[in-house]
Amino acid sequence: MDAMLLAALVAGEGPMRVADLGAGAGAAGLAVAARIEKAEVLLVERSPLMAGFARKSLALPSNAAFASRVSVLEADVSLSGKARIEAGLADDVYDHVIMNPPFNDRIDSRTPDALKAEAHAMEHDLFERWIKTAGAIMKPGGQLSLIARPQSIAEIIAACGRRFGGVEITALHARAGESALRILVTAIKGSRTRLSLRMPLVMHEPGQHDFIPFVDDLNNGLAAYPRLPRT
Repeated sequence: MDAMLLAALVAGEGPMRVADLGAGAGAAGLAVAARIEKAEVLLVERSPLMAGFARKSLALPSNAAFASRVSVLEADVSLSGKARIEAGLADDVYDHVIMNPPFNDRIDSRTPDALKAEAHAMEHDLFERWIKTAGAIMKPGGQLSLIARPQSIAEIIAACGRRFGGVEITALHARAGESALRILVTAIKGSRTRLSLRMPLVMHEPGQHDFIPFVDDLNNGLAAYPRLPRT
């Protein structure tokens, strides 16, 4: 679900280049390519195993309609400067950069699976390093989109710094009256527009387990969650 909500933050119909940082097996990036017919998507993943899963997904006949518009790059998102460029992440290329960074403190990680532990364990200054990379590879005016846990909000805003403005934050709640489970964040490279807290997005009606229709459409790649109109 996190991947589908992240993919829904990419709105638009025309040609666009999208980079999915820390893509894992590629769920979010593939969802963008499936929904937006003219999107070209780069899946960036440092784990050869997870990058291999992404390539296997692209090889499936059911994904043939968009596979030619998706590529996989094995690279460390946290690289900077010349090392990043040499790894294949050039400056000022992408219209959208999306990310679902690892969200657990390493001390709290209890999974016995080393691959899962790496995928979910947050490293020191992760948001600063990943958002720095996003700002470098994105065109001026491009959009950053990410999904994270609410406790990361201060780090995300600090990492956006002067690189990004027009930050929009939506709290995601299971039901009205419950604490937020995730935050959806978008920002624009070079913007000087102030931060906006959007109306919370509630997934279920009280006492129900089915998703509300709009969230169900987001989860199934049938709708986007666009940014607020600006005057």
